[in-house]
Amino acid sequence: MWNSEARTRQIRFAVIVSLLVVAASARATAQGADGNGKDPLPHVVVLATGGTIAGAAASDVQAGYSSGQVGVEQLLNAVPQAKKLAHLSGEQISNIGSQDMNDEVWLKLANRVNELLARPDVAGVVITHGTDTIEETAYFLNLVVKSTKPVVLTASMRPSTALSADGPLNFYNAVAVAANKGAANRGILVVVNDWIHGASSLTKTSTTAVQTFMSPLSGLIGTVAYGEVEWYRGPVGKNTLNSAFTVNNGTVLPRVDIIMATENMDGALIDAAAAAGAKGIVIAGVGNGNMTKSALVALAAQARRGVLCVRSSRVTTGQVGRNVEVNDDSLHLVASLGLNPQKARVLLRLALLTTADPKTIQRYFDEY
Repeated sequence: MWNSEARTRQIRFAVIVSLLVVAASARATAQGADGNGKDPLPHVVVLATGGTIAGAAASDVQAGYSSGQVGVEQLLNAVPQAKKLAHLSGEQISNIGSQDMNDEVWLKLANRVNELLARPDVAGVVITHGTDTIEETAYFLNLVVKSTKPVVLTASMRPSTALSADGPLNFYNAVAVAANKGAANRGILVVVNDWIHGASSLTKTSTTAVQTFMSPLSGLIGTVAYGEVEWYRGPVGKNTLNSAFTVNNGTVLPRVDIIMATENMDGALIDAAAAAGAKGIVIAGVGNGNMTKSALVALAAQARRGVLCVRSSRVTTGQVGRNVEVNDDSLHLVASLGLNPQKARVLLRLALLTTADPKTIQRYFDEY
C-alpha cells in the first residue's frame, strides 16, 4: 500500500516539474532574447545620402551651411536613443546636398534597398536625405522597390550644428516608424517633424520653415511623437511589390524636361527640349494644367512626333483633369491627375522604359 502511494506521489511530482519546465520555456520564448518581455530588436539599416541633416555650419545661429558634411557613423552616434528601438547598422550611399541628386545615386540607392530588404535579417531601411528633392527620391523608390518591408526617408531643415537642430528627433522618429510592425505594406514613407507622409502625396511647401512638408491632397499616413506611432491610412496608388516598374545598375532613365507655363508663353522652350533629346515633356501648367494656345500647338506637334507630353500644374493643390479645357484625346496628351510636375516627371521616365503609347501611360497615371 505504501509503495503504491509513494509511486503515485513521485509521478505527480514529475508531472508538476515537467509542467513548470514547459511554462518557463514558454515565458522565455514570449519574452524574446532580452528576457524582459519584449521582442528582440529588429535590424534596421540606415542608408545616408547627405543633405542638411548631415550639414554643418561655422556657427549654431547662422543661416548659411554646407550639406553633406557628417558621415553615417556620426549620425548614428548622435542619436544613441535610437539604438533602443532597433539594432542599427549604417552605410554611406553618397554625401551630397539633395539639389545635386542624380540618376546614378537613385539607381545605387534603389538597388541597395532591394538587396537589403531581400535579407531575412533586415526588418526595414531608413534613408537620410536632403529636403530639396526628397519627394522625388521617395516617389521613385515607391515605384521600384520590391518589398513590403518599411522604407522610411527622413531629413531636416536645420543643419546638425544648428541651435535647436531638428535632425536628431526626425531620425529617431524615422527609426521608430521603420521598426514598427504597422509600417509594412504602406509604400515608401517620409517622416519629418512628427508627421508620416506617403511618397505619392507629400510636397515641400516652404523654403526654410521646419514644417515645410505637407500632403495636401490625401492627408497624412500617420503621426509619430517621440517614437510613438499612430496610423491613419494606407498608401495611395500602386507601389512597391504591385508596381510594374523595375530598375537595375544598367538602367538608363530617359530625359524628361519640365517647362513652366507663363503669361505670353510661346513654344520655343517646348521645341528646344525636344531638340535637346527629351523623350518626354511635363508642362507645369497654369490652373488646371493649361497653357497659351501657341504653347499648346507646339506641345501637340511634339506629341505627334512621338515625344510623350504630360499636362501637370504649377498650382500646389488640386488635380489636373483629363479632357476638361484641353482635348487630350485628340492631341495625344496625358493628364497628370494628382501628381505634381516633379512626380509626373519621375513616373513618366519609368513609364518610357516600357512604352511610348500615350493611352498606356495615361493608365499608369490613373493607377500610380
